[in-house]
Amino acid sequence: MTLKFPPVVVVFIFGLLMYVLARFLPFGIFDFFGRTMLLKGLLVAMFLILTTSTYKFFKAKTTVDPKNIEKTNALVTTGIYKFTRNPMYLAMLLLLIAWGLFLSNAFNMLLAAAFVSYMNAYQIEPEEKMLAQKFGKEYTSYTKKVRRWF
Repeated sequence: MTLKFPPVVVVFIFGLLMYVLARFLPFGIFDFFGRTMLLKGLLVAMFLILTTSTYKFFKAKTTVDPKNIEKTNALVTTGIYKFTRNPMYLAMLLLLIAWGLFLSNAFNMLLAAAFVSYMNAYQIEPEEKMLAQKFGKEYTSYTKKVRRWF
């Protein structure tokens, strides 16, 4: 699999684009009751999802490095992986949504949606092809039971 940019770099780029959009777009500013609480809740959820999903990979003694997905030696389907096939990417999305709330610009949610589209096309789909080749019917069955994002 050829990875164009590591997912952490992609999150940083989208976060930077969100900042630029919020800073220079003269409209789209929003605020609502509970925005700060929602932002904090998203950050807590992001942290819990990221730590539990990473822990499951380490416990299975498989790689979390998206540049070396070929080195995957176990299919993790328990814990949070019973609900989402990509909890680490979901955590990144939650971080971007929280960042968008912090910046208070409604148009940043469009960039969060663009992040999902980018990750699906350039990260997740190539990973899924490789995992299907490596784990065959076991992975195919898993994809039928568990959604890609949530």
